[in-house]
Amino acid sequence: MRPRELVGLLRNRDFALLVGGRLVTNAGDSLYYIAAMWLVYDLTGSELYTGIAGFLTMAPAALQFLFGPLVDRTPLGPLLVGTQVVQGLLVLVVPIAHFFDMLSVWVVLVVMPLLSLLNQPVYPAQSAALPRIVDREELVGANSVLTIAYQGVDAGFNALGGIVVAAFGAVTLFLVDSVTFAVATLLFLGLDIPAAGAGDVEDEGSEEGEGAPGDAGDEDAAPEASDPAAVPDGGEEAEADADDVSDHDEAAPGGWDGYLADLREGIGFLRGTVVAKLTLGVVIVNFAFGGVMAVLPSYGDSFGGAGAYGLLAAAVGVGMLTGSLVGNLVEEWPFGYVVSGGMGLGAVLWTAAITVDTMPATPVLLALALVPAGTMNVLVFSLVQAVVPDRLLGRAMSVIMSGATVMTPVGALVGGAVADATSPGLVLYGNAVATALFALYVFAVPSLRRIPRVGSVSTLSAE
Repeated sequence: MRPRELVGLLRNRDFALLVGGRLVTNAGDSLYYIAAMWLVYDLTGSELYTGIAGFLTMAPAALQFLFGPLVDRTPLGPLLVGTQVVQGLLVLVVPIAHFFDMLSVWVVLVVMPLLSLLNQPVYPAQSAALPRIVDREELVGANSVLTIAYQGVDAGFNALGGIVVAAFGAVTLFLVDSVTFAVATLLFLGLDIPAAGAGDVEDEGSEEGEGAPGDAGDEDAAPEASDPAAVPDGGEEAEADADDVSDHDEAAPGGWDGYLADLREGIGFLRGTVVAKLTLGVVIVNFAFGGVMAVLPSYGDSFGGAGAYGLLAAAVGVGMLTGSLVGNLVEEWPFGYVVSGGMGLGAVLWTAAITVDTMPATPVLLALALVPAGTMNVLVFSLVQAVVPDRLLGRAMSVIMSGATVMTPVGALVGGAVADATSPGLVLYGNAVATALFALYVFAVPSLRRIPRVGSVSTLSAE
């Protein structure tokens, strides 16, 4: 992203507060995850227990789709504030238990999933807020900034977390973490996010008089008719979907029936789309990556303890961060070929990292291997935000995130058990195989391979 574009985005007060809140809250998430995973390994010395810890921490992400209707029906500012307050109080349970000499692995295994569950509405809420506070043409850049805030903080605080754990102990990190949640609360209190649907009303007015983004008069937003890689626009089917959404809003039921109706509509909107097909492939990658995160404490310990674990975890964040920067640079390239080629290269680099098995070559290669994954994240989020109506965005994003992560906790559990019975290296090589299979899958499925640049997509249709 060019400095001028970044400055322009950050002049938007609400966007600046959203980014600031994300920076701080992600710092807290990184700290407690590093502290908790190392604490579990330190208390037990077992990859099986770190696998269980990873499963319990990641499992709530698979339930994220259940929070979609809540995100779409709740004022986003209070939702963001409330989650930070409760997490800030809950994270203090570990140091309090330690103070009273009551700390055990079971305390950590209870606190971790509760913190993770409370965190699930946060990212869909931030994604749903973004199109309401920035212009459509700024979405890719804004998503890059948010992803950089997420991955950049992960990289820095993963490394810092390992250093602090080595120097002061894991319990200290939980105390520091409570402060980050308090700061994030203050930042989110200043947000002024428009109600859902406000942007859609403006778009409808533009369609009548000025030309809405994505119609035939907008050369940047619509695919060219002669472009063989363009995703079909859906024609009358897309218009029918829009009518259905409008009808739903006019007579949306309340209570439990309304919640279920919203949930079904969010799932139904994505059914049969290219995003649904992508998610099927990502499930395999995330299963393998769940195993990686479960065995990383043990693998890091073989290199020298908590500091090495923090460095390896930081490499993961650095790779994803770099990928999010690259995402802004390649947004004009065909999506399908960027994803298939990039993930194939990532599989090769990951294999090299584990084969070399030495510092500092291994963390450097791991970081490079994850660049394509970071790029894909930015492009997918931008694609969905550009096409899905504001009133459905919370549900759509939460369904996507849940679908993509549903097998990650299972992978952590299986990976921990496999590593405990064999070695962490076998689990790490499995991730390279899964990444290579995903690259082949995207290239082999025509509707995925032919997805054009994000700015040319006017529908998510997979036909």
